[in-house]
Amino acid sequence: MDRVYFVNGQVYQGRTFAEKTIRIRGGKVTVLDPGSPTGDGAVLDAAGLKIVPGFIDTHTHGAVGVDVNGASAEDLEKICRFMASNGTTAWQASVLTDTQEQTEWCIGEMKRHEGLEQKGAELMGIHLEGPFLSPAYKGAMPEHLLQKNNLPLVRHYQELAGGKIRYITISPELEGAVEMIPALRELGIVVGIGHSGATYQQAMDAIAAGATVGTHVGNAMRLLHQHEPAIFGAILESDCYAEVIADGRHLHPGTVRILLKAKGPQRIVAITDSIMAAGLPDGRYHLGVNEVVVEDGDAKLASDGTRAGSTLTHAAALKNLLAFTGRPLEEILPLLSENPAREMGYFGRKGSIETDKDADLVLLNESCDIVHVFARGVQVK
Repeated sequence: MDRVYFVNGQVYQGRTFAEKTIRIRGGKVTVLDPGSPTGDGAVLDAAGLKIVPGFIDTHTHGAVGVDVNGASAEDLEKICRFMASNGTTAWQASVLTDTQEQTEWCIGEMKRHEGLEQKGAELMGIHLEGPFLSPAYKGAMPEHLLQKNNLPLVRHYQELAGGKIRYITISPELEGAVEMIPALRELGIVVGIGHSGATYQQAMDAIAAGATVGTHVGNAMRLLHQHEPAIFGAILESDCYAEVIADGRHLHPGTVRILLKAKGPQRIVAITDSIMAAGLPDGRYHLGVNEVVVEDGDAKLASDGTRAGSTLTHAAALKNLLAFTGRPLEEILPLLSENPAREMGYFGRKGSIETDKDADLVLLNESCDIVHVFARGVQVK
């Protein structure tokens, strides 16, 4: 159906809800006044539902048995469709630190995915989590593959990717890392800081050089001390975005509230950092080269029990954030839509419901359960 109208729904615009009529045509949205004519298309009665922007996951390593580091183009499409069923209509594939050969293969498969029939979340680009990360805060990163700096390598990857590398995480304290930041920005890459034992000053130097994101804040980083605020304190104080994994494991609900109060709702980005176990039962999985054990939904390295990503979905993250913070839906929705879109430069076509933007829409009931999802105008749930 070329045209679809949503009528009687409460549409989220300008951080508030109001009754509007939504028209989808050619994968784009038009926002109309209530009662506008709907004679030339199918009509979906959204009475009792809230229509909100599709969620955007800028940091995830996989789901439904697919690990990004070993995902074929067809496997990536499986992730796209699973994510869409959970309200995520756009995402970035996070490549864990790996060999150059394997990273090149991953980039090739992501490029090949562009030629497939796509019926789920849009794969927007690539996130390189490393290899310029601190061995002391490596988390699940293979230490023998970590490097201090290597701008020519990133240039090579970006050329292979055709500009699709949109985001990289680095540790500011590494030799030459801060000096790379302006050049990384010139390559069209958003720079995040994390997996790091950086001092407050080292982190602030990175932010001054152009880093704009704190990667999964509070995890795999040096924490705040009253005498040395460290990277955690620098992220809190600065205007950079702070990634939050709202699964109740990576961050205590009180920490989520502190971050939200300190940064404001406009600077928090809800990510999943999910691994291939998302959407599947407890068991043994992998994350890049690592073996992972999932018990009670909690993913940890089999070798030493280090937490290794999550099994979170955005559908669950939304409900968790509402429960953790006690804030209204209107204040929480930007964490999953507008903020990641602005953070990564996608806001021109995603992240809000506005005329001529992509028709990425999630319809929620009063309990914030996902009832329907449309990705680029196609109903996927």
